[in-house]
Amino acid sequence: MELHALTIHALQDLLAKGEISSLELTRSVLDRIDAVEDKVRAYITLDRNNALAQAEGADEQRKRGEGGSLCGIPLSIKDVLCTKGLRTTAGSKILEPFIPPYDATVIEKLRVEGAVILGKASMDEFAMGSANENCAYGVPKNPWNLAHVCGGSSGGSAASVAADECIASLGSDTGGSIRQPASHCGIVGIKPTYGRVSRFGLLAYASSLDQVGPLTKDVRDAAIMLKAISGYDPRDSTSVNQPVPDYTAALGADLNGLTIGIPKEYFGAGLDPEVEQAVRKGIGLLTEAGAKTVEISLPHTEYGVAAYYIIAPAEASSNLARYDGVRYGFRDHDQHELLEMYRHSRSQGFGEEVKRRIIIGTYALSSGYYDAYYKKASQVRTLIVQDYAKAFSQCDLLVSPVTPAPAWRIGEKIDDPLSVYLSDILTICTNLAGLPGMSVPCGMSSSGLPIGLQLQASHFAEEKIFRAAYALEQRLDLAGNKPKL
Repeated sequence: MELHALTIHALQDLLAKGEISSLELTRSVLDRIDAVEDKVRAYITLDRNNALAQAEGADEQRKRGEGGSLCGIPLSIKDVLCTKGLRTTAGSKILEPFIPPYDATVIEKLRVEGAVILGKASMDEFAMGSANENCAYGVPKNPWNLAHVCGGSSGGSAASVAADECIASLGSDTGGSIRQPASHCGIVGIKPTYGRVSRFGLLAYASSLDQVGPLTKDVRDAAIMLKAISGYDPRDSTSVNQPVPDYTAALGADLNGLTIGIPKEYFGAGLDPEVEQAVRKGIGLLTEAGAKTVEISLPHTEYGVAAYYIIAPAEASSNLARYDGVRYGFRDHDQHELLEMYRHSRSQGFGEEVKRRIIIGTYALSSGYYDAYYKKASQVRTLIVQDYAKAFSQCDLLVSPVTPAPAWRIGEKIDDPLSVYLSDILTICTNLAGLPGMSVPCGMSSSGLPIGLQLQASHFAEEKIFRAAYALEQRLDLAGNKPKL
């Protein structure tokens, strides 16, 4: 039995029965990492010895009849979440020596549940990217085809799950950064409602858009993970004090009475025919499960990318001002004048994409341009929110592709940032409206690359997403479909 290839819920059963130990499981995953990590490069930091110690601790908890839903389960963590005593880089050289003195709230919750933290997964620098090609520590590879990107910015998290280098992972989603790599790597990824999961300890990119969420091998695992990390946190001013349901209770219900909206704007020009075919097949399977379909319109979708790439960089220019070489992180010690030290530290510490977005954001917020750019983008955001409100008055869920095409080849778009930005066109509006969204595998391209189907729901309606995603997953039966490494 290859323990590293199993799901959380399958392992929960084995651990509960005493048929395996967490130490055995963790060693199996670490052996898998040793076997494939030089090809996949999913991790920035691997905390091997501490992971084994955590596994031994989890086994002791079980002997005492303690431990939560993730007791003894090895996880990878996107390197944008603070982990006490474990290097956290956000994929950037400017934070290379940073070791947080505290855990992010979601990490605290995982520790309470008894999870084993293996290490920190690769990511686009400060979560800025759609291919994980902007990481200062190397580019992770798509386990399905090592010549292709794994998606970003949570690419290392997605790749580690798809390659069985962990059992599940945590990522973050600012404009599609959980759903897009999940789609490219053939796994499940959910971005919860904004405010459902605490952002305390998440290194901020765009504070009004960022949200933490799980990447998993199947839908049930995603439900288990989301339950574990959700909940109100007084340390996060954007956290919403609302009860957290048991998402696994929504699994298995039929879809009778559920209306699915098909946004016509998401099936227009530029959509790869194979992606459309796979998603249309998925919609057909959802109707077979009892759902009804209706065509709806989200008329301001075409402005989503433009609005996002004003709002997100504007917030980034403010959030990243703290990395100045003075308090923590990288400093150019050759400079003895304060302003020169600032300039050189930031120029050397930040990568090209981060500097590009800081400049764009600072320009958009500057005197004389704020009304023309940031204010206008915020008004468009309001129109997008209204579009969704009207759509959800007609349906329960929206179904669409996650990305216009499967994963592209590494380096193919590195000199064309605009085309990379446009790859997020189908996921960005979810973040602008603060809605939950999930990518669930729905097929494969003729070249052997995964294709994902996106489900979106109204605020705090994640249960509807899980209900439909599970129904689709059961009818497609892609569980045995794994990359050959």
